[in-house]
Amino acid sequence: MFKKFFVVALVLMMVLSACTTAEEKAEVPEVCGTDAFGCAVFTKTDPIKVGYAGPLAGDYAAYGQDQVNAMLLAIKDAGDILGWTIEMVAEDDGASAEGGAAVANKMVSDPLFVAIAGPAFSGDSAAAIPIFEKAGIPMMSPSATNPDLTAKGSKVFNRNAFTDVDQARAASAYLFDTAGVRKIAILHDGGDYGQGIANGVQENFTTAGGEVVAFEAITSGEADYSAVLAAVASNSPEAIYYGGYNAEASVLVNQMKQAGLENVIFFGGDGIYGTDFLTKAGANGEGALCTTMVPPASDARTKFDEAFVAAYGVEPGTITAYTWGSYDALAVLLHVIEQVAVVSGDTLYIPRGALVDAVRNVKDFQGVAGTISCQATGECNASGPIIYNVKDGEWVVVE
Repeated sequence: MFKKFFVVALVLMMVLSACTTAEEKAEVPEVCGTDAFGCAVFTKTDPIKVGYAGPLAGDYAAYGQDQVNAMLLAIKDAGDILGWTIEMVAEDDGASAEGGAAVANKMVSDPLFVAIAGPAFSGDSAAAIPIFEKAGIPMMSPSATNPDLTAKGSKVFNRNAFTDVDQARAASAYLFDTAGVRKIAILHDGGDYGQGIANGVQENFTTAGGEVVAFEAITSGEADYSAVLAAVASNSPEAIYYGGYNAEASVLVNQMKQAGLENVIFFGGDGIYGTDFLTKAGANGEGALCTTMVPPASDARTKFDEAFVAAYGVEPGTITAYTWGSYDALAVLLHVIEQVAVVSGDTLYIPRGALVDAVRNVKDFQGVAGTISCQATGECNASGPIIYNVKDGEWVVVE
């Protein structure tokens, strides 16, 4: 009798188990079965993971920390997504191609990771794109400006930064039309960003009718560029344009006087903007110019600025020009994630392919730096470059 009861009970348990399994399967959103990349699945205790990749140590650590700080505010302002918490995954990729690939591989291996506001630089972005492409992870870089990044047909790479084409055009126009310069020397650090923008300045300046008297690469991380500056000085340029970042830019301006270049204009891209350049260059940086991503004044910017100062005790834009764009990069991703996410019972589903498409099709998202609308190529910039110069030891807008 006991044996018969046991068999009946076992059969009943199997039937109930099968019914429960069928019910659970029925609750999975249909889109998860049709989406090219399937769905990221979150139980009630799982966080939705979003990320950042950039330099968090070394000479450019200030870039990364500034961007992460802004993104943490975006997470705070977003609250949660349909009841699920958001977790920031910030990884140091050393601003290198090797690091970019390594971090991308690490991120895509986590089933709870859904989007990245980055990478920060152009070299690491180029290396990471194929990896995120294969995994169906959307990207929104606030600072990778190399034009080639959106020319390769990637479906996942987007940016809300202007491109180096825009920077080169603005810098060349200012030097030729406003400053009346006719002869320039161009230096660059040989990187995807630095050499790319240097090439753009060369093309635009010569097209305008100017002369490029020198075009030279320097080695990043050096403490002495006197030899290359001496060679540049022999060509009597009226201005030096530098494609690269603040660590090398500050060394260059500190050594221009001893090369006889103290009265020559120094102009750089957005990579030299920030307090690091001011601190390292000191009085030698006075008058230096750059293009930046610092947005125009607005109510949204004022509100963000106040929150950033309250959180970190420093004005946004003090360290880098990417503060506002970094906030917007993650804010727009969080906005789109909430749009495509589906809750069924105690589970949240994020269809990956649908998320990739939704990010690419963002229209009229109101960020603190302006309105973000993505083109078919992934260009989502809200505003073009603004020219700043160093006056009395501070970066100020060129009127």
